[in-house]
Amino acid sequence: MTLTHTFATRAQRMKASEIRELLKLLDQPDIVSFAGGIPDPDLFPATPFKEAMGRALGNGAHAQSLQYSTSEGYLPLRKWITGQMADLGIPCTPDNILITSGSQQALDYLGKLFLSPEDTALVGWPTYLGALGAFNAYEPYFDRLDPATNRPASDYIETARQRGGKVKIAYLSVDFANPTGQTLTLVERENLLALAEDMDCAVIEDAAYQALRYDGAPIPPMLALELQRKGNIDACRTIYCGSFSKTLSPGLRVGWVCAAQTVVSQLVLMKQAGDLHTPTLNQMAVADVAKAGFDAHLSHVREAYKTRRDHMLAALARHMPDGVSWTRPEGGMFIWVTLPRHLNGADLLQQAIASERVAFVPGHAFFADGSGANTLRLSFSNSKPEAIDIGIGRLGKVIDNSLCG
Repeated sequence: MTLTHTFATRAQRMKASEIRELLKLLDQPDIVSFAGGIPDPDLFPATPFKEAMGRALGNGAHAQSLQYSTSEGYLPLRKWITGQMADLGIPCTPDNILITSGSQQALDYLGKLFLSPEDTALVGWPTYLGALGAFNAYEPYFDRLDPATNRPASDYIETARQRGGKVKIAYLSVDFANPTGQTLTLVERENLLALAEDMDCAVIEDAAYQALRYDGAPIPPMLALELQRKGNIDACRTIYCGSFSKTLSPGLRVGWVCAAQTVVSQLVLMKQAGDLHTPTLNQMAVADVAKAGFDAHLSHVREAYKTRRDHMLAALARHMPDGVSWTRPEGGMFIWVTLPRHLNGADLLQQAIASERVAFVPGHAFFADGSGANTLRLSFSNSKPEAIDIGIGRLGKVIDNSLCG
């Protein structure tokens, strides 16, 4: 018996994540993988977490850590996050914070909150694959968001109207974006805020990599820029999505949303109907570890990843043939490579695994329309410098052979 004929229409839009499938390659020790955008487990603060978990389970604390809890999240953690947000120029209260099961859950909830079938979501071209997957379930159309262009709001609005809906969200990662590693300038951020005002849509600011800056001067988050104009977070349309996955631990699945209380209150209702609350034990441990030494740990992580980024950029310069270009990110975990137009990243991946045992993510998966076949994403975060040198050398050989062939 099969029930496929009874599935909701949204099920037809759900696709397997190419990245999640590629992560299985990490179990093969002979493959040099630049595929998964994952932190290096050697950098996890394992001992502080072990001690924090012990405190959360000892001396009667288990009565709270192992019990049901509020959907909004563990209050001491939300208070700590408000301090971090204030340092970014975003004064707020714990009522503006919702703890989520990773920032991926936040994206899913925001898609559910804003998108009706046939509405339009504006996304980068390319953009984070997980955002496409989260929004796709709510049956929107996708339109290309490019803050560097002068495409007027009226154009977006009319295109959405012809499709039967409205422009509801503009989604982007403004710092060291996944997959490109690129960062929006101050002018581009301000232009996007003005565009969102004209379209009367929400802005979803994915800040998963915001803390991982290695070079250059920090640029205020979009929510901070909007607050400078409006003076009150509850008057802002920007929704900031943060995460501890890239700084402390992805496995604990702790992220947060910072937004106007009207938005947070609706997300809390979704949390209540979804998983009730993010595991309290995990929240307590994250709060404990963050309070004890977040800045020192983050400095260590930045130093390690900066070294790896520099190694990868230098290796690309040595080994890539003419006609190949790449981004030079100031932070984050990714470098975006553009190949000559006649090369296909998916085909190249098969060749690279078979002949040179090196892996990456083909770029087409990050485009809402499936374009970008001649692009690929490289992650440097979970590879030691010596592995980067070896892997990029192998990749350069595969590309060179494809160009010659």
